[in-house]
Amino acid sequence: MSDNANNSNSGYTYTGSGTNSQGNHYCSRDYGNDSNSYHYSNTDGSYYYANPDGSTYHNDGKGSSTYTPSDSNASNKSSSK
Repeated sequence: MSDNANNSNSGYTYTGSGTNSQGNHYCSRDYGNDSNSYHYSNTDGSYYYANPDGSTYHNDGKGSSTYTPSDSNASNKSSSK
């Protein structure tokens, strides 16, 4: 997907994407109304999402993950296999 491509069916615009020299991928999107998101997918199997609602999700690629709700007062939820 090229930079700044519209995806009107999903309600967002791609604002950037690429792969760094280590082979890790990133993508960022603009949902409008100061609502943005991005994600990283790493070659070690880990990945990270920052969602437009302010929540985040991290998976370490080894069976553990952490979800952080958008409400900073809510408790973190972790899980592992």
